[in-house]
Amino acid sequence: MTYRGTVKNGVVVLPRDAHLADGAEVKVCPVEAAPEDPPFLKALLELSKPRDWPEDFALNHAHYVRGNAYRG
Repeated sequence: MTYRGTVKNGVVVLPRDAHLADGAEVKVCPVEAAPEDPPFLKALLELSKPRDWPEDFALNHAHYVRGNAYRG
């Protein structure tokens, strides 16, 4: 499960419905680049944003891009 939160005074604040066990290890990835970040990192963060793509997009990307069906 993925939760979105915000940083307030250096602390990540999650929504009230986020129930994580004490001591749970979490991974925090910024959604937006900081102004001082290099252009490559800014572009990479933009590409890593979630998209509303179908689950089989990686396998059938040609079909979704050009209308070709997978013939594997």
